Amino acid sequence: QVQLVESGGGLVQPGGSLRLSCAASGFTFSIFVMSWFRQVPGKERELVAYITSIGGTTNYADSVKGRFTISRDNAKNTAYLQMDSLKPEDTAVYYCNAQRRDVRGMKIEYWGQGTQVTVSS
Repeated sequence: QVQLVESGGGLVQPGGSLRLSCAASGFTFSIFVMSWFRQVPGKERELVAYITSIGGTTNYADSVKGRFTISRDNAKNTAYLQMDSLKPEDTAVYYCNAQRRDVRGMKIEYWGQGTQVTVSS
């Protein structure tokens, strides 16, 4: 059974930090690209950051560049999102995503249930 379980969300003051974790099971974690998305009510889900399976190449949305860091531990089947210098506009539900293409080019994709991050004083 495939599972992606996020944790680490919560309420934090502006300027604070949080570390999100995404624990994966039921699939070969190391060969999947891992991403974090976020969504606020009434808006589309947006990509925050991703990290490739091999080599660990990372990419970030402009809005979080320099403040957020994505990483992964393939031995622990876990992806992380370190969020520093948080702003109220970072408030959203954060989702973990795993995806890859199979040999036919078809996308295989899994989502977590989401974790709420609220940045407020």
